[in-house]
Amino acid sequence: MISEAKSDSCGSFRLSVAPMMDWTDRNCRVFHRMMSRRALLYTEMVTAPAVIHGDRSRLLDYDAAEHPVALQLGGSDPAELREATRIAADWGYDEINLNVGCPSDRVQSGCFGAVLMKSPDLVAECVQAMMEVSNAEVTVKCRIGVDDQEPSEVLPDFLARMQQAGIRRMTIHARKAWLQGLSPRENREVPPLDYPLVLAMKQAFPEMHLSVNGGIATMDQLDEHLQHMDGVMIGRAAYHQPWQILGAADRLWDATPPFTDPCEVAVAMRPVIESHLQGGGRLHQFTRHMLGLFHGRAGARGWKRTLSEGASKGGIEVYDAALDQVMQAAA
Repeated sequence: MISEAKSDSCGSFRLSVAPMMDWTDRNCRVFHRMMSRRALLYTEMVTAPAVIHGDRSRLLDYDAAEHPVALQLGGSDPAELREATRIAADWGYDEINLNVGCPSDRVQSGCFGAVLMKSPDLVAECVQAMMEVSNAEVTVKCRIGVDDQEPSEVLPDFLARMQQAGIRRMTIHARKAWLQGLSPRENREVPPLDYPLVLAMKQAFPEMHLSVNGGIATMDQLDEHLQHMDGVMIGRAAYHQPWQILGAADRLWDATPPFTDPCEVAVAMRPVIESHLQGGGRLHQFTRHMLGLFHGRAGARGWKRTLSEGASKGGIEVYDAALDQVMQAAA
């Protein structure tokens, strides 16, 4: 359980790294935090029943250095979400987020995620129940609509209902979700992006803090969106090309980034990884999140190959060998 004081660096929430199942675990977040002291980091989605009945330490523990960090919950039962939020309050997250955007089959079968776009009144009940027991701000991440819904009609009504329920901050994935006929991966790529609609929501709800998500892959694109939106959430690009996104992120707060080169990040991560190994962890639990650190740079292929082939069985010597290849290529 986390008991240390939370960071106050959340500021304006100008950049966040999206919650991504199987990716944004606590090891990934420690790595991301190494590059940016300011970006808001999200956990993987955790279902409310899992928090209530499961291994709470395994599901909710994190390193205090991860702040600012948000917990994303999945669920559709107000009582369950209230209890999960009450439990999570002891962990001191900076934000509790309700998932109203995930289109996976597992999420649909549980009647939560993107399918909740069809039930705004139920979502309102859920977030109100969560807010009653949360010291942290409760937020919502949603899509622009699902299936045959008309986003230009559905989305403003949904935001208005969230605002009435007391929600002040939301992230909008600028794609519709098709719950039948498209896989979760296809739902991240196939439905067309509608940034103008999301911008129109900011104009219609100026008092709400709205972030845009979906298809944003470069800092130039991020800067362009920030001309009009309060914040930007980036997912896959921040994961696969972390230095290009997070290495420059802190300038958004007029702060100096902690490192000037990805080699410095890799060196700084070494004692973190070594401590993890000494505690019984495995190398790949960290390095699987670090394969894209040198994306587009000399030595990137050797770094990725060495870690991919050796991290599942090897120790710190594998990490050192991968880092040595990058150092030699840079020299």
